[in-house]
Amino acid sequence: DAVDDSVRALMDDMLDTMYDAPGIGLAAVQIGDLRRVVVMDLGDGPVPEGAAPPADGEEVRVPNPRFFANPEVLWQSDETYCYEEGCLSIPEYFDEVERPARVRVAYLDREGQRVEEEIEGLYAVCFQHELDHLNGVLFIDHLSRLRRDRAMSKVKKTMRLREDA
Repeated sequence: DAVDDSVRALMDDMLDTMYDAPGIGLAAVQIGDLRRVVVMDLGDGPVPEGAAPPADGEEVRVPNPRFFANPEVLWQSDETYCYEEGCLSIPEYFDEVERPARVRVAYLDREGQRVEEEIEGLYAVCFQHELDHLNGVLFIDHLSRLRRDRAMSKVKKTMRLREDA
């Protein structure tokens, strides 16, 4: 119901874990904490004044950590958006997932203030992906049965190879 020092400490720990993985989003349940908390960093922060321009073809990634407590989707567009998703919980597997292109969301920020905003693009994809984790859903649950079975076969093979190494 509130963001206190213990929730902020969890958010900080989650952010460190996410960066170490590396990933762009992490739900508390992925580290064994059942609180409805999500962190993400899409690297889409504002470029600092006076920063050197990027080399040709180089993508500028500026840290922009985001923190969400009790996130929820209030509305979703009928228009959809496909994005190749991956997940720290399903290592080394990526697949196209179709989700609403725009969503109106609500959450408590790091300071405990309620925020409502309409989001789209990668931000919307990541928000929905992490919210799914809080609701016990993985991105492969959005795939057809055939593609989900193929994903599970690849994950099992990867796990066997790791055990044999």
